[in-house]
Amino acid sequence: MQAYPLRLSPGDDLRAAIEDVLRQRELHAAFVIQGIGSLSVAQLRFAGAEAPTELHGDLEILTLAGSVSPDGAHLHMSVADAHGQVCGGHVAHGCRVRTTAELLLAWVPGYRFSREFDPVTGFLELMIHNGPRDKPG
Repeated sequence: MQAYPLRLSPGDDLRAAIEDVLRQRELHAAFVIQGIGSLSVAQLRFAGAEAPTELHGDLEILTLAGSVSPDGAHLHMSVADAHGQVCGGHVAHGCRVRTTAELLLAWVPGYRFSREFDPVTGFLELMIHNGPRDKPG
């Protein structure tokens, strides 16, 4: 694995920015190892829910992790509001960085990830393939 630190700026869409890094660098397999920072809007889909819930306010990212493929990201995050109440779930598009987000991505040379329908779960799930060796750009 090779590490790639990333800092996002106010107004950035957290998930879109992470997905863009893979596309821009033509990488095929990566993980978000950790992330901290703040959001003004969080879009989190809670377990079993069909759609994300939108949270507003001064939100601190406590944890952020997941996998990223050219097909998109599968990320989970926990955030705390100004009263210290914590929510967590699946990261949807539309999470807006408030002041900063500091992330550590790790790409996995020699593999490609894809998201494919799994008839057992009924969801698009991570598929891991041996593939071309990525070269960081």
